[in-house]
Amino acid sequence: MTVCPCCGGKFEGNLLDGCALCGARAVGEPLARPEIELPAYGRGVLIGAIGVLLLLSFTLSTIIALFEQTQLTIGFWAVVSAAETAAWRLKWTVLPFSILALWGGWLLYASIRRERVRFAGHDLARCGLSACMLVIVMIATFIGLTVPERLRQRQRGFEAASQAQRYTMERALMEYRERYKTYPTSVKDLQDGLPDPYGSIATALSNIDPSTYQPRANLADASAGKGRRLRGAAIRRASTSSATDDTGNEKISFTNYEMKLPGPDKIPNTDDDWLLRDGVVIEPSKSAPQN
Repeated sequence: MTVCPCCGGKFEGNLLDGCALCGARAVGEPLARPEIELPAYGRGVLIGAIGVLLLLSFTLSTIIALFEQTQLTIGFWAVVSAAETAAWRLKWTVLPFSILALWGGWLLYASIRRERVRFAGHDLARCGLSACMLVIVMIATFIGLTVPERLRQRQRGFEAASQAQRYTMERALMEYRERYKTYPTSVKDLQDGLPDPYGSIATALSNIDPSTYQPRANLADASAGKGRRLRGAAIRRASTSSATDDTGNEKISFTNYEMKLPGPDKIPNTDDDWLLRDGVVIEPSKSAPQN
């Protein structure tokens, strides 16, 4: 089967006799292949260039992170810290591209090895593959070094948020006490009785089980002369119109309270709940009942 270079037609025969479709004829026999053919460097250079570019991008990002530090110091740990920052910045760009470049470069390098006569640049290809692997290893290593510290920072963030919630509730109860000379009878009274322009109190109360708030009051027993402590729920159920009630129709002032606050898991009524009692924050291990 012969293909005519003029019309592209396919026919059986020799071009010296002319194309059967368009009549074009060859001017002579095809040129012989050269005795010496130079190998191509294109594939090897391509693999090497990609590896060098990836390595330069990581190095440049590390230098930029080094100069972005508050106090510029050229030292081992300063460079390590800058490399960690660069690794996190490049994890979604350079790292995936390095993996793809390593895979594609390995396929090209395999073709170079199969046809050593046609292709040259074996050393360049190996250097490019090594650079790709080096970038992948460095990014993965520096990210892995920072994972424990980032987990600790994340835990400290949870603890700070939980602590802010505890202090918000403590401040709100103190403000309510100063304004009304008593603690609120319920969580709803606390939310309705104080201004909350920034929504901090509402946010803190959204994670709290209202039933865990228990106000108490010390009432003097007129007959025995002894103090007795009543829970807020019991006081609210008591009848204020009874003729035998020692307190009459006077408004009861709550002087003590207890409230459970969610711990780091942000789930109320669990073992890690904190206890807020009369303005004192008690850790879960100390607030747990002793057997």
